[in-house]
Amino acid sequence: MDDRLALAALAVSAWGQDFYKGRTVELYIGYSVGGGYDIYARLLARHLGRHLPGRPLVVPKNMEGAGSLRLANWLAKAAPRDGTVFGTIGRGIAFDPLLGTEGAQFNASEFGWLGSANDEVSVCAAWGKSGISRFEDLYVRPVFVGGTGAGADTDLFPKVMNSILGTKLRLVTGYPGGNDITLAMQRGEVEARCGWSRSSVKTNHPQWVKDGTIKLLVQLSLDKHADLPDVPLIMDFVKTPEQRAILRLVFARQVMGRPFLAPPGVTAERLAVLRRAFMETMKDPAFLAEAEKIKLEITPVEGEAVQRLVAEIYATPREIVRQAAQAVR
Repeated sequence: MDDRLALAALAVSAWGQDFYKGRTVELYIGYSVGGGYDIYARLLARHLGRHLPGRPLVVPKNMEGAGSLRLANWLAKAAPRDGTVFGTIGRGIAFDPLLGTEGAQFNASEFGWLGSANDEVSVCAAWGKSGISRFEDLYVRPVFVGGTGAGADTDLFPKVMNSILGTKLRLVTGYPGGNDITLAMQRGEVEARCGWSRSSVKTNHPQWVKDGTIKLLVQLSLDKHADLPDVPLIMDFVKTPEQRAILRLVFARQVMGRPFLAPPGVTAERLAVLRRAFMETMKDPAFLAEAEKIKLEITPVEGEAVQRLVAEIYATPREIVRQAAQAVR
């Protein structure tokens, strides 16, 4: 059996080399330059080519809009399906069709998921000068929070917290990317940012946490991160089994913290080549050394596991989906 698998892998590699040699592979990023998704994608682009047969050039390109929903729709409807194009979108965008997000024009189970660079924990953070210092403060008065688009974590998480838990977050949406929300906090346009990846905070603003420039209010995930033992978990605030089930549906997306995906219709053989190259890159010493240097957290999830997760979420009981969809509206 091992010999047959080895021969099959060799055949796929040789087949892929004939295709990829001399080509350019385009990696599209659903957000503006400088945010967490952009940083992860550009790091991947610098190393992935060495692990693709034929060693093609991998070129990152930004296609921001609607919290990366624009890119998801383009991948589903218009992107080449030959394995020369893939992308990275917000971790929750895959579930927009389930939740009734306007403008979602795809079925996420049809994408070819390459994998995720990490299993993510997000946070809700307030600007230190806002006077908001703990989660319970969000029940007291309206707090203005920045968002990037209808289906993005930055928009969906505040809506869910308001609807299910009763917080008073006021969403100001339409920023091109997470980095723009951070600038908006600095300018005083908004007071907080929710759905902010802990890894992105660690990479871009570690000193802000230490000196109190921002206050981490709550972890938005199913489980706490080991580095944040004193920051409460969103699941700690649920009061009923129905609330817990809805929040579980919403925050299960965190497993695919930095997802990469190919358009529907890419052949199984070529998808296998891309998935294998992705996971080999995640273990590449040069890649990991650069990730460590720029403080990116790498806890990869294989493409097959992400594909299964998406299928499982799409199989959620209809009543729970209905309540979750109502919550985000």
